[in-house]
Amino acid sequence: MDAAIDDGVDVLSLSLGGESVPFYEDGIAIGAFSAIQKGIFVSCAAGNSGPNYGTLSNEAPWILTVGASSIDRTIKAVAQLGNEDEYEGESLFQPKDFPSTLLPLVYAGANGNQTTAWCTAGSLQGVDVKGKVVLCERGGGVGRVAKGQEVLDNGGAAMILMNDEINAFSTLADAHVLPATHVSYAYGVSIQEYINKTSSPTSTILFKGTAIGDKSAPAVTSFSSRGPSLASTGILKPDIVGPGVSILAAWPVSVENKTGTDATFNIISGTSMATPHLSGIAALLKSSHPDWSPAAIKSAMMTTADTLNLGGEPIVDEKETTADFFATGAGHVNPTKANDPGLIYDLQPDDYIPYLCGLGYSDSDIETIIGHAITCSSVTSITEAQLNYPSFSVILGSTPQTYTRTVTNVGLAGSSYQVAVAAPKGVNVTASPTEFALGEDGKEEITVTFSQIGTSTDLFAEGALYMISADHTVRAPIVVIFDN
Repeated sequence: MDAAIDDGVDVLSLSLGGESVPFYEDGIAIGAFSAIQKGIFVSCAAGNSGPNYGTLSNEAPWILTVGASSIDRTIKAVAQLGNEDEYEGESLFQPKDFPSTLLPLVYAGANGNQTTAWCTAGSLQGVDVKGKVVLCERGGGVGRVAKGQEVLDNGGAAMILMNDEINAFSTLADAHVLPATHVSYAYGVSIQEYINKTSSPTSTILFKGTAIGDKSAPAVTSFSSRGPSLASTGILKPDIVGPGVSILAAWPVSVENKTGTDATFNIISGTSMATPHLSGIAALLKSSHPDWSPAAIKSAMMTTADTLNLGGEPIVDEKETTADFFATGAGHVNPTKANDPGLIYDLQPDDYIPYLCGLGYSDSDIETIIGHAITCSSVTSITEAQLNYPSFSVILGSTPQTYTRTVTNVGLAGSSYQVAVAAPKGVNVTASPTEFALGEDGKEEITVTFSQIGTSTDLFAEGALYMISADHTVRAPIVVIFDN
C-alpha cells in the first residue's frame, strides 16, 4: 500500500482482509489511513464469512467496506426428475451434447455418512455412481467444483449440488468439470424426498444458457460478511454492496484447458469481485469531481444507494427475506445517482482523531494508525456515532442519545431541503432543523436525538434519516442496537 501511495495512485482496491482486530493491529487499516491522508480512496472487501453476524473484515470508517450482491444474469441449468418436476439451478459449464434422456439418480449420502454426502475426495470410491446423476451436498470444507471432480473420478455422469441450509437460496455459476447444476437448499430437499419415495429415481440436467433480467437482483448473497462491526460497533458496516456473484472477467489461463487462445475468461464470486466494481465507480466519481475527498466520494455512493431490487421490492438476502442493514449497509451502489448526490457528509483525516481517542486507544496506538504523535488528553474525544458518517449505528439503552451530522451542499446554490425520519421500531427519533436552504458549498448541522419507547425485545431496529429537495433524496441508514 505504501508503494502504491508513493506511485501516486488515485484509488486503492483491496480484495483481501483478515479477521476483526483493533485498527492499530490492522495493516490494511493503517495503510488505508496513510492513503486517505494523500486523498487516495480505499475500497476493501467485507469478507466471505457470511451469513452470520459479526463476520466482517476491513471495518475502519476511512475505508469503503464492500459486500457482495447478485446481478440479473443467471446461467441456467435445470434438474429434471423422472416425475417431470423441474428445479432451476446454475452452472457456467453448459455442454451442448449432454443427453436429455433420464439417467439413474442417487443421493451421495444415502449410506448415512456425511463425508460421502459432501462428496469429499475419495468418499465415493465405494459408492455405485457410474453413469448416474449424483446429488451432493454443499459444505464440509470441500470446493463446489471439487465435489464434481469426485463424482467424475468415480464414473458419475452428472452432479446436482444442493445448498446446505445456511446458504439457502444463494446459488453460483461455476466452471464445473462435468454436467452439473447448483440448486437451492429447498430444491435439494425436494429432490431428496423424490429419491426417498421412488423405487428407481431418475434425472437429467437441461442446460438453458444465459438469461438476463432476474427481477430479484440485486440480492445479498449468503457468503457476504455481515455486521455489526466488532472493531467499532458504533459505525454501521458494511457500507454498501455491489456486484459480486458469478462475475465474468479476464483470467490468466483457459478454464476449458484450451491451448493457443488469448480469450481466457472465468466466472468468480466473492466480495473480492464486488470491491473492484466500487473502486471503479470511485475512480469515475473522482474524475468527475476531482476536488472531492475520499469521504465525500464514499458519502455520495452511500446516500444515493438503491434499497429496492429490479422488481421494485426491498433487496433480499439468501433466505429470500428482506436483507437487513448489517447485510446491505446503505444499499446497492447506483453510480449515476452517486455522481449528483446533492449533499455530502465530509470528513478530513484529522477528524478521525477524536473518534480514535473515543475508542479508548492509547496515544501510541493512535500514532501507529495516523503516523504522527498525538495526545488524547488534549483532544475532545467523541463517541463512535458522533463521527460525521453517512449512516448511524446507535447502541441505545434507557438514556436518550443525541448526535450531530454536518452536510455540505455539492448541488445547486439555494437548494432547499426538508428533513424527515423513518424511525426504527421502538425508537423515537427527532431531527432539527426540519428544513434548511444552502448556498454554494454551504454547510448545515443536523441534530438527531434517539430515545427508546418502552423496552424493546428486539436485538436491533432499522430506520433512516432523509434530506429531501426537489432534485435529491439524501438517505442515511440508521441501525439502533438495543442495550437493555
